[in-house]
Amino acid sequence: MLYSILIYGSEAAVAAWTEQEEAEVMGRHAELRKELLARQRLGPVMRLAPPASRATETAPVTDGPFAETKEQLLGIYVIDCDSQAEAHSAARRLAFDSAVFVVRPIVAFAPGVLPVQGMEPD
Repeated sequence: MLYSILIYGSEAAVAAWTEQEEAEVMGRHAELRKELLARQRLGPVMRLAPPASRATETAPVTDGPFAETKEQLLGIYVIDCDSQAEAHSAARRLAFDSAVFVVRPIVAFAPGVLPVQGMEPD
């Protein structure tokens, strides 16, 4: 089954990481991506870039209980796991301070997308 790992956190906190902190977190992410890719269980992975300026943002449009969050969506993983417990285990490997990881089952609207061919880990 496909699962999304949604990574929420503070862009300011991530921007304040030292080079060592950035290397440690991104190293763990690269390790998991490489492992999942080898098992053909890795789908799209995206790290959202901070907006170039506040002028690019629009008024909030929400549909749900998440309008009051202080965190931003920082990134998304799509992975193929045999169970939700396996997806949670993957998310725990990615974890870092000041972030919240949400694991949700998803339904693919484009069958055949996984595995992503040619996607190379860092």
